[in-house]
Amino acid sequence: MYKIELAKVDYLPRIKKIAEDCAIDMQNRGIFQWNENYPSSEIFKKDIDSNSLYVYMIKSKILGCIMISLNKDDVYNHVKWLTEDEKNLYVHRLAVDPKYQKKGIGRSLMNFAENYARNNGLKSIRLDTFSENERNNRFYKSRKYIQLNDVYFPNQSKFPFHCYEKILF
Repeated sequence: MYKIELAKVDYLPRIKKIAEDCAIDMQNRGIFQWNENYPSSEIFKKDIDSNSLYVYMIKSKILGCIMISLNKDDVYNHVKWLTEDEKNLYVHRLAVDPKYQKKGIGRSLMNFAENYARNNGLKSIRLDTFSENERNNRFYKSRKYIQLNDVYFPNQSKFPFHCYEKILF
């Protein structure tokens, strides 16, 4: 049986290792979404300190993580969202250890985020994913997320990241 809980600082090395393994796995598949600069240990530490990073665990082994936040990053200011900028949940840094992918862990983490949003009366969930990552784009579309504008993260890639939103209420 699995559980999803708030990440603790002690978990940081394992979380960073999962992100590094994901970056290598994606690069091996020709997807240059994450690299040595992103996501960094400092970013994950900030997520932990702000109580916004959750981990998926079986027994005491961390197999994945997801960051959820009510804060909208400035890069999203030009996006034409489906809902007003209030009561929205933002999803970042969804990662599953490549050895455990395709076993429903990512789905469980997104179910957790969606349930969190519904339980807290939020209107929608917003996120972005790399345009060149076909698997991720199919995943979000299969969950009824609507693709909107693109944003760019030049430190990660020259290619855009597609923004998505799912209205909950």
